[in-house]
Amino acid sequence: MKRIADAKALRQLQKELKAKWDPQKPMVTICAGTGCRGYGCVSVKEALEAEIAKQKLAVDVRATGCFGFCEKGPLVILQPQNIFYQQVKVKDVPAIVSKTLASGEVIEKLLYRDPATGKSIQKEADVPFYKKQKRLIFGSNGMIDPTRIEDYLAIGGYSALAKALKMTPEEIIREVKDSGLRGRGGGGFPTGVKWESCRAAHGSPKYVIGNGDEGDPGAYMDRSLMEGNPHSVIEGMIIGAYAIGANQGFIYVRNEYPLAVMHLTMAIDNARQAGLLGKNILGSGFDFDIAISKGGGAFVCGESSALFASIEGKAGEARAKYIHAVEKGLWDNPTVLNNVESWANVPIIINKGAKWYSAIGTEKSKGTKVFSLVGKINNTGLVEVPMGMPLREIIYDMGGGIPKGRAFKAVQTGGPSGGCIPESMLDLPVDFDKLAEVGSMMGSGGMIVMDDRSCMVDVARYFLAFLQDESCGKCTPCREGVHRMRDILEDICGGNGQEGDVELLQRMSLAIMDGSLCALGGSAPNPVLSTIRYFRDEYEAHIKEKRCPAGVCKALITYSINPEKCTACGLCAKVCPTGAAHGEKKKPHVIDEATCTRCGACIESCNFEAINVE
Repeated sequence: MKRIADAKALRQLQKELKAKWDPQKPMVTICAGTGCRGYGCVSVKEALEAEIAKQKLAVDVRATGCFGFCEKGPLVILQPQNIFYQQVKVKDVPAIVSKTLASGEVIEKLLYRDPATGKSIQKEADVPFYKKQKRLIFGSNGMIDPTRIEDYLAIGGYSALAKALKMTPEEIIREVKDSGLRGRGGGGFPTGVKWESCRAAHGSPKYVIGNGDEGDPGAYMDRSLMEGNPHSVIEGMIIGAYAIGANQGFIYVRNEYPLAVMHLTMAIDNARQAGLLGKNILGSGFDFDIAISKGGGAFVCGESSALFASIEGKAGEARAKYIHAVEKGLWDNPTVLNNVESWANVPIIINKGAKWYSAIGTEKSKGTKVFSLVGKINNTGLVEVPMGMPLREIIYDMGGGIPKGRAFKAVQTGGPSGGCIPESMLDLPVDFDKLAEVGSMMGSGGMIVMDDRSCMVDVARYFLAFLQDESCGKCTPCREGVHRMRDILEDICGGNGQEGDVELLQRMSLAIMDGSLCALGGSAPNPVLSTIRYFRDEYEAHIKEKRCPAGVCKALITYSINPEKCTACGLCAKVCPTGAAHGEKKKPHVIDEATCTRCGACIESCNFEAINVE
């Protein structure tokens, strides 16, 4: 693409590209995010292109970013009818082309079927998973090819930048402040306040950084944003850099995200060629460029000072925050660090205005938030909802509830440093402050749903083990304290818990939170404190009765087969790795306790709930 000289040239180019973007033109868009790639979407796309060419149809095929409904991939949308097909396979392609594209016939078996009504749903917007979403950030993912800057320009991309370059930095900062945007990386600090402080800080050069280093188990919102709409992040960063007076930016992304790295690299190169990065952007006299810094997958590098150290080529260790990053951040220079989702909100605010944006959400938490909905949930995927939506609507209306009709037990929000919220709080509005009030946090947006077979003591143990491994080890409270807390939880799960362990865990939690150097240690006890707060009876059962109510902790349970429910189908024997489950044909099977490892394979395979866990 040729260099865009100024805002006028940008508007003309956008107009030309939009004219070619005919909404009535036959088009097939296919989700090509990492999740759908795992399902084989690349093969589906190739098959579609080959079959369309074979049948000599004038239909374009566009690979886009993540559509969000990961449970049902590969996802395909046919325009202009807006037909939403799910779980598409290569074998379905000939019928899609010959019937739907050529003749307009809808293939019923590929439509989403509402479990509640049994009815097939043709349009994406009518699928319950999408119905209550408000996709400001992810709305373009199903429309544009992330490898083509032309697609982003055709939908108005970089118009916010052109508008911002005609504003004063103070006007931009005021607009972001008035919007109420808070950091989407977990801390929830007001974005405009951070920018204002950095602009006023002494020292140069100044830097802006996009943090795409989400390391929470089950979280992949940032990855999907960088894969599907990298230019939205870049545009937001350019505007932020202009506002604070920075000429260099970095996007910090983990190396385990190869598709995100590839798409970001292409987007930066394309923006640079178009004159949207580099010298004299859009003829404004403003210079700014972005480099990608790849992290090695250290969870602690999600913490600001550890992230700075990593970019500087040092070990990812936190430092004491006597001085804030806006004054002394990267290379001890004033730095604004925002999550990539925060940056993607900026062009929307500039284009739509602070008043429009601040009308979405709650009094103190504005806009939308993208969550990854995973765990014991029917509809796994990414949802973008207005701040303040109750947990119940997210889990049941969008998530489809708990598989196999099991009971909901808890949802853990905020990643491994978040808290577990019980069933009694399902009507809690999801925003920064409400989550903090109940002992959890927003985090980067992970939501892990648990059913009645989840042991909350084991859940706390799991997250402490994760945080122990991910601690940089620099400060004693985190390094030694988290390790010791994990040891206590291991004893409790192993049947060796003692009276007073719960109280000891509570005292240690407070000491670690008070004494740790960074937020990793400071929030590490949250899973323990929240599970003790809401599920103390499970701790007591483990310690006093040597019993795991959920039937998870192996040292405290035994497996057996109920002869009245067993149909002798033999599935348990087939999946048992040690041969502990066995039996004769047409006779109830049994489990040999001596060789049973309590792996749970028999429970997962049994269709008659004949396995007893005691």
